[in-house]
Amino acid sequence: MEEEAETDRISFLPREIIIPILSRIELQDAIRTSALARSWRRLWTLLPSLRLGVSQDLFGDDNSDFPVPSTWIERVHRLVSFLRGPLLVFSLVHNFESYQSALIQNILDLLLQKGLLQELLLCCFCDPDNRVVLHLPSFQSVKTLELWGCHIILPSGFHGFNCLNSLILHGVEISNDDLHFLIHASNNLTTLKLSLGDSKHPLSLNISLPLLRYLEFYIFESFEKVSVISAPSLEKACICITSRNFAAYTSQKLARVTLGLLTSVAMVSSLHLGPDVFKSQSLVALPFNFTFIGLRCIKCSLDINAMDKRMHDVFIWLIRSAPFLEELDLWVTITRQTNRDALLIKELLLKEQDGISCLNQTLTSITIDTNIFNDPINLVPFITLVKFFLLNAKVLKLLKILHLNPFEPSMIVELQEAKMTSSHAKLVFFNRNAK
Repeated sequence: MEEEAETDRISFLPREIIIPILSRIELQDAIRTSALARSWRRLWTLLPSLRLGVSQDLFGDDNSDFPVPSTWIERVHRLVSFLRGPLLVFSLVHNFESYQSALIQNILDLLLQKGLLQELLLCCFCDPDNRVVLHLPSFQSVKTLELWGCHIILPSGFHGFNCLNSLILHGVEISNDDLHFLIHASNNLTTLKLSLGDSKHPLSLNISLPLLRYLEFYIFESFEKVSVISAPSLEKACICITSRNFAAYTSQKLARVTLGLLTSVAMVSSLHLGPDVFKSQSLVALPFNFTFIGLRCIKCSLDINAMDKRMHDVFIWLIRSAPFLEELDLWVTITRQTNRDALLIKELLLKEQDGISCLNQTLTSITIDTNIFNDPINLVPFITLVKFFLLNAKVLKLLKILHLNPFEPSMIVELQEAKMTSSHAKLVFFNRNAK
């Protein structure tokens, strides 16, 4: 007996050590430990986190398939009901359909009864016309809430989330009133990510969050108006346009939404703009004397060959409006078809710019990342863009050019021989694929 005790030392470990060990193995293996000994019976029911369904890498390749049996969601409900300890993290990812709404709702209500839930991820891969419909309970202890692909309704007794720090809504259908209330009933939000592209009703949102530090907004045609009324703590903002109908740009509908976000985040320190933001803007609508007071870093995407004079003017407006900009990170897309205004843009970019404070005083680091260069014709607009910064950035210290494929030798030579206004500027070429 003494020898058996010596060989089974793990059973004598306190639960504070055993439970974290069980949390690191597959759930089915954790359940099987009940057969080891009486002391292990249902020890797994004290697990503080459950991650059920497919791999959590939602944008990459899944490491596991969707569970096939139609009764899987019923077993999930039974599994949750077995838990005895406080469940802190719950993640459910599956290819649900609308007829399973009641079962998923029962699971949410059961989680609410258990209390202390801090992180909830519910991802429903489904047809937009066959969404799971859920009445969202008021989880008072939840700090992170991430919802994908479902139709959310706030019940009449909904009081918001007192502890919520991070709210992520992706492809969620929600009414405008519910969206506004969900956001502003959570006064402790520091992270807000919205990507609501399938809304059947027009959305209009005024964001006023005192603690918000990170805003990520994917703008679709469903949005009519968006602005940041108050966000004094905002540090980073990511604004992208995703349009299924290019005609939406000409209607200026998306332009008004983007403008409302751009000019409302004057204190932001880092701004990330998607590739279609410049397409949607009109220089006439942009405030001429507007200033991004706190902006130190800009990350943006440009389709350089599709650039016309309007896009050029908006781009110049952006860097002109950031007098204290220190870092500029560009992802440049090069298409085979060159815009008919390319020669005009080349002339505009190769002219010295006056009155751009960041070029004269603060912009020290520029990174330009792009795709493969195979067609020499496509190199001209890109080279012009690089020369623009070499010519105008007077305090530039480092300009990095990143490639996904081997360099074009003639381009390197031409840029190395280009005029540099800054005496401290260093031009560096980096090949990701180089060994």
